[in-house]
Amino acid sequence: MRFLVVNGSPKGQYSITLQTVEYLKIRFPEHRYDVLHAAQRIRALEKDFTPAVRMLEEADAVIFSYPVYTFIAPCQLHRFMELVKASGVDLRGKFATQLTTSKHFYDMTAHRYIQDNCQDLGMKFIPGLSADMDDLTLEKGREEAEKFFSHVLWCMNEDVYEPILVFRAPGEGVLASVPQAGDENRTGDVVIVTDCRQEDVSLQKMIERFQAVCGQNTRLINLRDFPFAGGCLGCFKCAVTGKCVHKDGFDTFLRDSIQNADAIVYAFAIKDHSMGALFKMYDDRQFCNGHRTVTMGMPYGYLISGDYTNEMNLRMILEGRAQVGGNYLAGIATDEQNPDRDIDQLAKKLTYALQNRYVPPQNFLGVGGMKVFRDLIWLMQGMMRADHKFYKAHGQYDFPQKKWPVMLKMYLVGALLSSPKLMSKAGNAMNDGMIAPYKKVLDHARKQASAAQSSERCIDTE
Repeated sequence: MRFLVVNGSPKGQYSITLQTVEYLKIRFPEHRYDVLHAAQRIRALEKDFTPAVRMLEEADAVIFSYPVYTFIAPCQLHRFMELVKASGVDLRGKFATQLTTSKHFYDMTAHRYIQDNCQDLGMKFIPGLSADMDDLTLEKGREEAEKFFSHVLWCMNEDVYEPILVFRAPGEGVLASVPQAGDENRTGDVVIVTDCRQEDVSLQKMIERFQAVCGQNTRLINLRDFPFAGGCLGCFKCAVTGKCVHKDGFDTFLRDSIQNADAIVYAFAIKDHSMGALFKMYDDRQFCNGHRTVTMGMPYGYLISGDYTNEMNLRMILEGRAQVGGNYLAGIATDEQNPDRDIDQLAKKLTYALQNRYVPPQNFLGVGGMKVFRDLIWLMQGMMRADHKFYKAHGQYDFPQKKWPVMLKMYLVGALLSSPKLMSKAGNAMNDGMIAPYKKVLDHARKQASAAQSSERCIDTE
């Protein structure tokens, strides 16, 4: 077989992910492997995509090799996917798979992004390998890599691949109406971050309506106006200082123009099952903040043009971003059915959150994601000093090993449960004991409510 390895790491040959590919080349020498450093050469490919087209056409199968950056693939690989689709190269019937390395933080959404785009191109997609960054150095990790590639070869020989999900046909977008802005005095600072182009008429209308109905002052920032020097290089030079190696001033722009707002609303048109390459560059470059949830408590919202209902993976990403960051997702307005209603509700919920400082507790997406980061920063605190300092200051090192009283209590409960005699004598005492702390809370709440009612009666009497 002739494989084309599309290297989506901006580090090129120094990619950690690519080392697993090199290992597979040694273990399976009977096949041919061509490597295209797509991320590192993205500027050259934008000027001339012909070499990439030729390599894609000559391959029997394509392996996308990349690190997971901010929920999906690096922005350079996003741009590569845009160029593939724009080139018109025919990849129908070719096999495709992927290989990633990460600390398993939302690796499933990155994998789904690549799968969806490959299936858009008519490729036969085989589930990929999501490896830990250190797996290749372990015997278990090497064995898993070999088994993965053996499975890929078997799928190709047997013509076995993932089915393409069939969604409902998208309808035409509904243009939002733009009312005249009210004359009421507005407060606050809501920044709208967009990549809107002149031809994105529906998105532009949504932005205009939101600005008209929002009870807060709004600012509009178009990422197309910022002189990005490039995407994140994964160099980690910002890990200590918080300063990006690029000299375009993005880190200062991010902190002084966007993250200092009271709330952020992102506005974009769906492109290739994501927010598009430019927005992904914006996301990746935020690594100058490391793994620090610097905007926690800030409400978020989205104005989206496109068939959002069908984009299950994108929906997971947007919810996950808010959950991990400790942000209230005030709403997602789309132009699918009733943009006016969606936008009005988003504006109301955003204002409510700001006035009442409403931030709901995290669900599994947030709690699980932050535990991955917690363990990562603890181990790498010597290098990621700014992250370590932030996690200490905000109590994010919530290791259960430090909760000895709870652990001791669980040993006692375990001893009780393992003894039929003690359980029979205990009767319902165990259930009563479990809800006892909650009864104290309820009793205290009742006393407070009673005292408040008494105070109100006294005021009425006076």
